[in-house]
Amino acid sequence: MSKAIYLDCHAGIAGDMLLSSLVDLGADVTFIETQLKTLPLNHFKLNFSTQNKQGIQAMSLKIDFEEAHHHRKASDIFKMIKESSLPSRVKERSLRVFDVIAHAEAKIHGMSVEDVHFHEVGAMDSIIDIIGGCLALEDLAIDELYASPIPTGNGKINIAHGVYPVPAPATAEILKGIPLASFDVNSELTTPTGAGFIKALVSEIGPLPAVTMEQIGYGCGTKDFDFPNILRTIEYTVKDNTPTQVQVIECQIDDMTPEMLGFFIEQVLDDGALDAYFTPITMKKSRPATQLTVISKFDNAQYFEDYILKNTTSLGVRSYAVNRKILHRQFQTIHTKYGAILVKIGMMDNKIIKAKPEFEDVKNAAIQSGKTFSTVYNEINHEVHNHIKIED
Repeated sequence: MSKAIYLDCHAGIAGDMLLSSLVDLGADVTFIETQLKTLPLNHFKLNFSTQNKQGIQAMSLKIDFEEAHHHRKASDIFKMIKESSLPSRVKERSLRVFDVIAHAEAKIHGMSVEDVHFHEVGAMDSIIDIIGGCLALEDLAIDELYASPIPTGNGKINIAHGVYPVPAPATAEILKGIPLASFDVNSELTTPTGAGFIKALVSEIGPLPAVTMEQIGYGCGTKDFDFPNILRTIEYTVKDNTPTQVQVIECQIDDMTPEMLGFFIEQVLDDGALDAYFTPITMKKSRPATQLTVISKFDNAQYFEDYILKNTTSLGVRSYAVNRKILHRQFQTIHTKYGAILVKIGMMDNKIIKAKPEFEDVKNAAIQSGKTFSTVYNEINHEVHNHIKIED
């Protein structure tokens, strides 16, 4: 079982709308603000309040700044996030959103991703929207995101580079391949930040699936229309559909470099393999070699068999079905004396039988505290077992 949200983007999506809807859903504002203030940002204050938009009560966000914030290069933002003490999944999700937007800006302006200067997205409020949104997702323990088709709006908008038609260039670039919804409104409904969340974090675009809705949050935008300018976020539980049988595909290779093999592993995992790994072996005439193994769902077996034949030096593959049983997995953030730590939980028959703190969070805590990794791990692990009841 895992927790999921469905983003009902009938009026589009922006970063502040998403963060506000998650707070309305129950995300802890104190946790979000405390984590954000560990970053090297100017002094700020998050002010959440309820607004009435065409008869619908929704949460809104206003950010107070001590002073104006300069624009940042993409490389500076990536560095800030990577070197932060944020929970591991918050880092990973935040980096994915910024990476999507940075690649769109780089494509539009004809420059490298590292040299992109963020304008609207690089401003402090958008940095807070993106990282704050990922913190809210973490606080709510959301594992999966789904969304409706995205309306962009019509007309023209003033951006840093002049007057452009809606959707703005970055938004249009990001939304390539994303199903759009027709909504004839003379305004920008979806921002680059909102589009970045959709492209980077949403697994599937389509109508609301047949689920049992558990909680609903409403986040509103700053504009007023003759319709509710609101993002509706619906929380529900997804049943685990992990296959009980999988396909194992393997071959032996003795004439590819480690770099080539490493690149191959990255590619098949990105393409949806359940797992991929190497095993050192000895072939005839005592030749040292490598056995390549890819594990996939049945439906994808043919694809990965062909992929191996096309992208390695092997002249053949072996493929066979095996049974697989794994624990259901969930993630939970606990607050320790070292800060927020992401914990991976293993469950069987709805009972927790394993709980393990994420390595990256423990590593960051050790670096921040100056203590040894083993000391910090043992102390955090003790707090994990105090917070989470593990069945015997």
